[in-house]
Amino acid sequence: MHRVSLLVDTMADHATSGAPFPASRDGLHPLLSARALTKVYSTGVATEVRALNGVDIDLFEREFVVLLGPSGSGKSTLLNILGGLDNPSSGTLQFRDTDLTEADDRTLTQYRRETVGFIFQFFNLIPSLTARENVELITDIATDPMAPEDALALVGLADRMDHFPSELSGGEQQRVAIARAIAKRPEVLLCDEPTGALDVRTGTLVLEAIERVNRELGALVVIITHNAVIADIADRVISLSDGRVARVHRNAARRPVNELSW
Repeated sequence: MHRVSLLVDTMADHATSGAPFPASRDGLHPLLSARALTKVYSTGVATEVRALNGVDIDLFEREFVVLLGPSGSGKSTLLNILGGLDNPSSGTLQFRDTDLTEADDRTLTQYRRETVGFIFQFFNLIPSLTARENVELITDIATDPMAPEDALALVGLADRMDHFPSELSGGEQQRVAIARAIAKRPEVLLCDEPTGALDVRTGTLVLEAIERVNRELGALVVIITHNAVIADIADRVISLSDGRVARVHRNAARRPVNELSW
């Protein structure tokens, strides 16, 4: 982990400087590369809000990244663009050899369907379906899905898969949402404040499930949060402020999730 983290930190220096990225080494490959990303919203006549203001960022296979920043820092906007849910006003975003900023709707739909898993603060489960059936919604349209039972077992819900959302705790519902996101075997797992609506105990269980996905499935995991404590479990912490990358920090070692307290 130390060798990989050192390489990632070296690459981060290039990312924040806007320099071209070096070729992959030691089996570590960039999955997503963004250069000079901006996002400008018009709020009225001659009034603009710059949610992103020239972001350079590179994210790598099997990496665990926390995007840290207060409300209004641009982290949610960046996450939506990385996931193909929104388009930048300018700049480039590349997934492997595909320029997503030049991609048509069909390509972006395929990218979201096959490559990216999304986890949001609110669970978005269908109340009339069991946990297993909520996960099956994804496996029915995925090209190489996990069995719903395997996805639920991976997040510790093997004995709760036939329960409805109303019969599950908040932490269990979030873990169903994680199982639904990972069942298509995504290369990229994007998490928007996944513990924001949870207490410490249930939030810890959710983070442990996400960490296990990173470790056992090898997915690139990106979590956005305003909670600085969560940053300790990441390989890298990318701090955002006023729509810019303010700081990139590499943790010398990832802290175990069960040691966190907030």
